[in-house]
Amino acid sequence: MERPAVPFPPSPWRLTGDMVVSLWRVPADDLPSWPLPTGVRPWVVRRRATLVTFWVDYRPGGVLAYREFLVALAVRHGHRLAGSTVVAWVDDDRALAGGRALWGIPKEQGVFTLRADSRSTRAELTADGTPPVRFTYQDVLRLPFRLPARAHLIQRLPDGTECRVPMRISGRPSLGRGRVSTAPEAPLSVLARRQPVLSFAVRDFRSTVGG
Repeated sequence: MERPAVPFPPSPWRLTGDMVVSLWRVPADDLPSWPLPTGVRPWVVRRRATLVTFWVDYRPGGVLAYREFLVALAVRHGHRLAGSTVVAWVDDDRALAGGRALWGIPKEQGVFTLRADSRSTRAELTADGTPPVRFTYQDVLRLPFRLPARAHLIQRLPDGTECRVPMRISGRPSLGRGRVSTAPEAPLSVLARRQPVLSFAVRDFRSTVGG
């Protein structure tokens, strides 16, 4: 028997919570063989690609409340720069089903342990077939304003067509230090072997995904 479809909110999703973002520069030859939409290629400068990781605690007040770890690769799409989600895990069935169906984001099911206070975050992801991934973050400098930002993802829908996913966010940013650890044989050991170029928290954010 087929599993019943999991209902999820329609696009756009309005979400709120806290997140920690890290930017990584890694040798392009070290990237796992992640599939990308047709015509999209990694953005490589001096033989290094750029990855952005997101540890997110989506809280009540948005259309869904769940936790997520997402990795996006900076890519060239025509003459423009964009992001493309290459792996992601969530702890909510509706977030998983909606992310895949609406935008082609390759979400998988995971279990999260998260401990956070006003200045630090400790997180762990466990998922079938993937060694545990751990993350620590500590604030260094808080910025006294809310910061708005816009971006978009380029994804491939289940039917193979391309999907552009607009995103808008505003929140209270803090600069800090982050670090990932995982098993040496894990695909994400590409992050554990180096320090991020930049890490920052965005607390009390409000965001819109899709349009």
